[in-house]
Amino acid sequence: METKLIIDNEHVAAVGGATYARVSPTSGKTVTVAAAATVEDAVKAVDSAAMAFKTWSLTGPTERRRILLKAADVLESKAPEFISVMAQEVGASELWSGFNVMLAANLFREAASLVTQIQGETIPTDKPGALSMTVRQPVGVVLSIVPWNGPVVLAARAIAYPLACGNTVVFRASEASPRTHLMVAEALVEAGLPAGALNFLTNAPADAPEIIDALIAHPAVRRINFTGSTKVGRIIAQKAATQLKRCLLELGGKAPLVVLDDANIDEAVKAAVFGSFLYQGQICMSTERLVVDSAVADAFVAKYVARARELPAGDPATTAGCVIGPMVSADNGARLNTLIDDAVSKGALLVCGGHADGAVMPATILDHVTPAMRIYDEETFGPITTVVRVSGVEEAIRVANDTAYGLSSSVFGRDVQRAFAVALRIDAGCVHVNGATVQNEAQAPYGGTKHSGYGKFDGRAVIDEFTDLKWITIEPEVQQYPF
Repeated sequence: METKLIIDNEHVAAVGGATYARVSPTSGKTVTVAAAATVEDAVKAVDSAAMAFKTWSLTGPTERRRILLKAADVLESKAPEFISVMAQEVGASELWSGFNVMLAANLFREAASLVTQIQGETIPTDKPGALSMTVRQPVGVVLSIVPWNGPVVLAARAIAYPLACGNTVVFRASEASPRTHLMVAEALVEAGLPAGALNFLTNAPADAPEIIDALIAHPAVRRINFTGSTKVGRIIAQKAATQLKRCLLELGGKAPLVVLDDANIDEAVKAAVFGSFLYQGQICMSTERLVVDSAVADAFVAKYVARARELPAGDPATTAGCVIGPMVSADNGARLNTLIDDAVSKGALLVCGGHADGAVMPATILDHVTPAMRIYDEETFGPITTVVRVSGVEEAIRVANDTAYGLSSSVFGRDVQRAFAVALRIDAGCVHVNGATVQNEAQAPYGGTKHSGYGKFDGRAVIDEFTDLKWITIEPEVQQYPF
């Protein structure tokens, strides 16, 4: 497969015709040949979006809604193609790919519903005869940068919400999923989005720093939304700060699932298996820590291990129905192996799975993990999770919060009032009582705390992220001033 850039709704090659290859981490074969944008391409994309902003920002809510609803329909119609492409580019199972398309379509429809909710208010004033009010206005060009792991839904939210608010978008795709991300952009073009309102860029990995620098520094770019690692998010935030530009950052996670002593063990196990191993644990919300009360830990771990061992594994590109596929990179396997060795050398028990072979790794569980081990707080982003045994509610809360991250979490307990009290004390952007850590609904605000970033995607919160609040007064023609 070959992909190009999209500028002004035209598929174009990069300046000079440069390309790069996305290579399968298991077969070593080229999966996609993508255009490798230059700084000149990046500037051209922003200039185009800035020009399109002049008209798109004035487009009425009915027309914005029509295009976003049409894009949702287009995405759904291409679900089989998304499933095929994602299996090849990022090793996604049919379940994860289909889930992505469904969430993305729902998100476009939710964004369409927001176009008439972008509202200001009247403000009481002490000036007789004056009208004081606020209005919300689109900000300009939004730079959207998204990763490969939830490529359809993460692209959708990075595009749909800014467009719904009247902004234009330069969408910089992940180097690992160029074809998947191109298909999302193409759905907007097919839906009738005007030329320049969404421009699409891909670049070779080695060129990323200079491309990102050029995009952030461009005067027309007024907002940056980034989803990805905390390490890169910190760099994006620092670069944006030098330009005094606002960011929305959704970064790494180390989601805890807390199992209290009165939890329904079978239900907690189901949620733990789903949250830990969906898409090989390569989701920012993945359950990376099971914080289990020692009173029920033996029973929980026994059932958890039994269920994890039953998960079918294989390559989604060639094997139907597998749950555990290859990781996106063989380098990740080597990194996880060092974490396993470190934990086992310090007393952890490897109770399920084992070491990775390149990008291939079975569902793996480490029990009796302690703070002395690197894996206790390092984000794993693979099909491996940990069990930390605790004694009582207070220790469970302390351990759940003993992390630099704060994105998603959950707590299981039959006493819902007690579980809710625990939820209120967990430092995370979302907490699910008796549910999995991996959850997303387009109408609910989603974002993290601490090293998981700041700002909120989804729900009405995006209106604040992608508009400016302006105070306007209309005052009497004749006024008296003190001098």
